[in-house]
Amino acid sequence: MTMTTLSPTTPPIDLLDTFGPAGCAAISPEEARAYAVGLAQAHYENFSVLSRLVPRRYRADFAAIYAFCRWSDDLADETGAGSEARQRSLDLLSWWRGELERCAGGEATHPVYLALRPTIERCALPIEPFHRLLDAFEQDQRVTRYDTMAALREYCTGSADPVGRLVLLVTGQIRDESDERIVWSDAICTGLQLANFWQDVRRDLVERDRIYLPLSELGIREEDLRNWMRSPEDASARQSFTEVLQSVVEATREELSRGEPLLGAIDANIRPVIRLFLDGGRAVLTGIERSGYATLWQRPTVSKRAKLSLIARAWAERKLARVGLRRGRAREDNT
Repeated sequence: MTMTTLSPTTPPIDLLDTFGPAGCAAISPEEARAYAVGLAQAHYENFSVLSRLVPRRYRADFAAIYAFCRWSDDLADETGAGSEARQRSLDLLSWWRGELERCAGGEATHPVYLALRPTIERCALPIEPFHRLLDAFEQDQRVTRYDTMAALREYCTGSADPVGRLVLLVTGQIRDESDERIVWSDAICTGLQLANFWQDVRRDLVERDRIYLPLSELGIREEDLRNWMRSPEDASARQSFTEVLQSVVEATREELSRGEPLLGAIDANIRPVIRLFLDGGRAVLTGIERSGYATLWQRPTVSKRAKLSLIARAWAERKLARVGLRRGRAREDNT
């Protein structure tokens, strides 16, 4: 098996004939890990999940977790539209959950699970966070509207929070999910998920028939959203939507701020990575604000200049951490 057959630029949904429910082609663990790294590097996110800020010893593990999430997301979202597509997604996610169980039992054959298995073993990762992520992807096929922010946050406990917990476990910041730092991690992950929802209001509505805005709590109807969307030049429609989106954006900023104490409670070598994601979430919210809260008509992005500024800040923090570490070692040597 060559990497041209298992290309990280090929959508996972297009690889199912070779690596799917009907059978999985043989591939070596080394090729599987290389594929996971390539997948993490090949796909656009607001910020790279595998930047050079990630300490080298964690990169393969981050990539393996990302590959699991990427495949899960594609199996849930890339099967098409309509009830038949959603049922296909549920069938594929059921197969994918079975592969997770096989991986947990030491019988991994799929490239993603061949890459993930060493991470699970070395870091003693529980399987439950992976199952919670799959629960959320399955929920996406059954629940496409949310009435309250509380219900949406509950969804985020499965769709987002487990990723942060896995990152803390992999990097040795916590030993289990009873650690108090989990509360801060969950706030950051939930905030990031919510920021992505507000960024993708139009795409979710048009392409996926999903509405994450808590309609009842905000006092609006789905019909209102669709009418406003059809009237991009209507000042009244824009003002109405702006008021709606501004309220949830402000709440999301508060959510991210609740997670900020995590930065002071983790090792200096991993802090810049978490800093970048936290600041990245805030940058998405700032982009929404600067667009005039117009995400019902267009998707705002974080500018290249803003990205470079945030990355530079994270690198500066990393440099200071290294200087502090060297000074600490020097003091120990002199005692």
